[in-house]
Amino acid sequence: MRPIRPLFAARRARSARGRTSPVAAAVALGAALALTATACGTSNDNADEKPTTSATAGGDKIQIPDSIKKRLKEHGFDLDKWKNGEWKNWDRDKWLREAQDFVNPIIAGLWDTDRMRDADKNPGGQVDDSDLSGDQGVTDPEPRPVKAAAVPATYHQNVPYAGKLVFDTPEGQAQCSATVVTDPAHPGKSNMVWTAGHCVHAGKNGGWYRNLAFVPSYNDSAKSAAQLQGVTREEIAPYGVWWADAAQTSDQWIAQGGPTGGAGAPYDFAVLHVKPEKGTTDKSLEETVGSALPVDFNAPAVPKISQLTAKGYPAAPPFDGQRLFQCADRPGRLSLAQTDPTMYRIGCTMTGGSSGGGWVGQGADGTPALVSNTSIGPVTSGWLAGPRLGKEAKAVYESVSEKFAGQ
Repeated sequence: MRPIRPLFAARRARSARGRTSPVAAAVALGAALALTATACGTSNDNADEKPTTSATAGGDKIQIPDSIKKRLKEHGFDLDKWKNGEWKNWDRDKWLREAQDFVNPIIAGLWDTDRMRDADKNPGGQVDDSDLSGDQGVTDPEPRPVKAAAVPATYHQNVPYAGKLVFDTPEGQAQCSATVVTDPAHPGKSNMVWTAGHCVHAGKNGGWYRNLAFVPSYNDSAKSAAQLQGVTREEIAPYGVWWADAAQTSDQWIAQGGPTGGAGAPYDFAVLHVKPEKGTTDKSLEETVGSALPVDFNAPAVPKISQLTAKGYPAAPPFDGQRLFQCADRPGRLSLAQTDPTMYRIGCTMTGGSSGGGWVGQGADGTPALVSNTSIGPVTSGWLAGPRLGKEAKAVYESVSEKFAGQ
């Protein structure tokens, strides 16, 4: 098999070692904390707790639940220092690893047009339950490459549920792709986003990435990188920037995931709950973009699926991370280990940056549904593989939904 990698793209900066302590829990939930006056307000992430006045931001007070303040203090975080650049400290003891340690304070304006556009530069990461279908251990012949097709502008009109996920890593700002999905606890008003596990957590030798934000219909009019120079933030992010206030991935990814996917690849999925950066809208993400995909956790066996369509923002050459592409193909099977679930595999020339993008198929009721997400592919491109979404994925999804069910 050719060398493979998770397909996210990162701008190179400096390297850092991650913590290597074993994972302590199977879930990953956190709270977004507003750090500027434009996003002030009481966090609803801990509805049963009384918030207390805390760190100063731009001369105004923000309110943070005591449990969140305590958790940040235990890890040596000062919110004012974090806002002013302490988040760039990726020292071993500062890179939170455990599932329950996820925190993602909002830093309003951090993701300006330049940072969003440049998140795809110098792509990094290139390196030389039961299986639902009953075909565990089976690998089909490598598919022929399917040339990625550009999604027509405007993206909001054609695929309103798709967007770009931006975040910071020890190597610099990075990007993945992501999908708005339905929330069973809030029908028609979802704030949930689906992506890959390696887009939120580095796996067994690392921890949680920082400043995770979802940009629905990024670059909606499909401008080139040159045309995006000097544009307003509203042009590049027409439906706003939505920060993750909760993130959850599989315990298998946290414990076993790695730069080439590793043993965690068949469990390489994640769910985010998001909130608008400015915190001034009463509309949910789903209401704002007008769409959300249901998730199919019981897709038919691979031979019975006629086509899956992967969507994403590929960034490694020959792509530049600014435009949305898609590949449609009949899936085959890829088995990385006899004991792990078989993954879907399709022919596709999308590259790094497309990770986390939704794979859309026909749901049980005949309407489009999210069936998988882009996880790994060969360094030279040509195909993509994504996890089967079974009981582990459903547990992650339901846990995030349940956390916000009463809010």
